Amino acid sequence: MEKIEKIMKSMTFEFFGSGKHKIKVRDHFSKDDALFLDVRSNEERDTLSFEMIHHMPVIHIPIDEIPERLDEIPKNRCIGIFCSGGIRATIVYVYLKSKGYNDVLILEGGYTDVIDEIKPGNLLKHIKN
Repeated sequence: MEKIEKIMKSMTFEFFGSGKHKIKVRDHFSKDDALFLDVRSNEERDTLSFEMIHHMPVIHIPIDEIPERLDEIPKNRCIGIFCSGGIRATIVYVYLKSKGYNDVLILEGGYTDVIDEIKPGNLLKHIKN
């Protein structure tokens, strides 16, 4: 059985019901080896972009560029994928899993929740932790 088929077969009701494929943004911040993978388009990022110099890296690779830029995504980090609505993040999640990435999660709430977590009060808590 091909890797993608094996991954698809593992995506049962129990898998989705348990939420093992997702993580809250605040919980992702608490991981030592975490990074954010922004899969929104260049136009979206040009409109709203951010870097988290004080806490963790943000890699921006639009979904349509993921296959040719795969080597820019480290396999030894916990990758939190986000976009604006979750569809592209889910597609990239499955793609990365099919390419042997084990520690990959979809950030709940997309970039809206990321923005909420980097507001001054929340960001200060993350930096101090």
